[in-house]
Amino acid sequence: MKISARNVLKGKVKRITHGMVNSEIIVELPGGVEITSIITKNSAEHMGLKEGSEIYAVIKATSVMLASD
Repeated sequence: MKISARNVLKGKVKRITHGMVNSEIIVELPGGVEITSIITKNSAEHMGLKEGSEIYAVIKATSVMLASD
């Protein structure tokens, strides 16, 4: 896999929740940190995602906002 995004995190699918159109995918990274991704249900099925699958979380953003109290 070659990709231009620099933020690529390898993890495992922890949980999948399918809706009518979209699926919520929880990815567990090494160390226990979790990332949630919402993708189309069709994409999740096409990728053959299931709990325990190794997967890459690819983060491509033009900005990252921070906030504090």
